[in-house]
Amino acid sequence: MMDRRSMLAGLAAASLPAAARAQAAFPDRTVRYIVPFPPGGLTDIMARLVGQKLSETWGKPVVIENRAGGNALIGADAVAKAAPDGHTLLAITMTHAVNASLFPNAPYNFRQDLTTISVLGSLPLVVVVNAEKSPAHSLAEFIALARTERMNAGSSGNGSPPHLGIELVRIAARAGDNIQHVPYRGGAPSVTDLAAGNLDFMVSNLPECIAQIQGGRLRPLAVTSAERHPLIPNVPTVKEAGQPSLEMTNWTAVMAPAGVPAPILARLEADTLGAIRDGDVARRAREGGFTVEGWDRTRSNAFVAEETARWARLIQDAGLRAD
Repeated sequence: MMDRRSMLAGLAAASLPAAARAQAAFPDRTVRYIVPFPPGGLTDIMARLVGQKLSETWGKPVVIENRAGGNALIGADAVAKAAPDGHTLLAITMTHAVNASLFPNAPYNFRQDLTTISVLGSLPLVVVVNAEKSPAHSLAEFIALARTERMNAGSSGNGSPPHLGIELVRIAARAGDNIQHVPYRGGAPSVTDLAAGNLDFMVSNLPECIAQIQGGRLRPLAVTSAERHPLIPNVPTVKEAGQPSLEMTNWTAVMAPAGVPAPILARLEADTLGAIRDGDVARRAREGGFTVEGWDRTRSNAFVAEETARWARLIQDAGLRAD
């Protein structure tokens, strides 16, 4: 038989408005957190940090599901078409804001079919070369080489920040066809190939290459941020190295399908902000190369909209196309 306490709790829950009951019950099963890149990349690193904390908060599993391919369109499309009940989340980077213009016939509408919960963190990129293979020890030396020698440059995919970084290097060096872009299915495999000597350089997201830098396999020439990064304080900024046009910053965020009920969306926002602002999570993110942001939905949605418009202008002006 139901005891008095359980009975009173049940009556109290039944008296709540339906929206409030939905929020109180969320989540009622496993939450899928889809990362549209392979394991080990910046998006995956942040998703695992936040997902683990959310799982602890909710008492329900948060399963990271890596669905790489299609220039990050496949995973994003899966979330855009998922039931809008809060149980499916999407990890994104600047790549998705760029995809909105680079792939106008994508199977989903980035701004209409998805909603941003929080911009979690930002990070610089690093111009890196293979420490044994490359004779360049400075960005100036590298730019000079790029003007006269053919090079293969890897990225985490068409329209990704590393790809845009390559295009900025091409312009700065007036390298033309000397630089061949080699798109991969994610940042981690491209960094692995650079460390193995199969590529000549990358403009890599810092969390994806920091271990190879610290291990001496990759040589950093410059960071693309406005200031030096505390993990590699001896590496100059691109401005200090004489190439301010290479300055750019990447970021990562979490999204949900459009149409999630407001109470559940509010719960997702509050708990996600609690996760990224948790002392241990924030510390581990900073140690991985991130600047922790943890913006609310209003600021995050405005930022993603601004980024989408900004990169649409650059893609049009530069005439960039998917390889």
